[in-house]
Amino acid sequence: MLIREAVAADWPRIWPFWHRVVAAGETYTWDPGTTEPDARALWTGPGKRVFAVEDDSGALVASAYLTANYGGPASRVANAGFMVDPDHGGRGIGRALAEHVLAAAAADGYRAMVFNAVVATNPAVRLWTSLGFTVLGTVPDAFAHPRHGPVGLHVMHRAL
Repeated sequence: MLIREAVAADWPRIWPFWHRVVAAGETYTWDPGTTEPDARALWTGPGKRVFAVEDDSGALVASAYLTANYGGPASRVANAGFMVDPDHGGRGIGRALAEHVLAAAAADGYRAMVFNAVVATNPAVRLWTSLGFTVLGTVPDAFAHPRHGPVGLHVMHRAL
């Protein structure tokens, strides 16, 4: 597995799984009908450092972005988004990518990372807690999950 900085030519390889994951409406707060141009702006917009993961065959199987969560005097708190192609889940790709991005955030001078809206039923909550994140609070019934109905959104934090 190779984790590297993404280049513009990677987006057409990220978009298919990005669209599939978001359209499922189970793990991200973005509109399931997000268009490709809007998705690209959300994932690769200004101020975002984007990563790509290739498996041993050269297939692009995951991506992440790293950015400041706040501005000004609070700009040393990072935010990130992670997405693994569902066809490649369960192989440790998400954990490896998370560890890589956390290390990159620390190297970039961030002091902490915050996730603003982690769907409470998202299996990734286990990953984040295993990597030292804590749930600071939960907004109850804030997310309309297509299978579970209204579920909470966690605000999660980890010092770097």
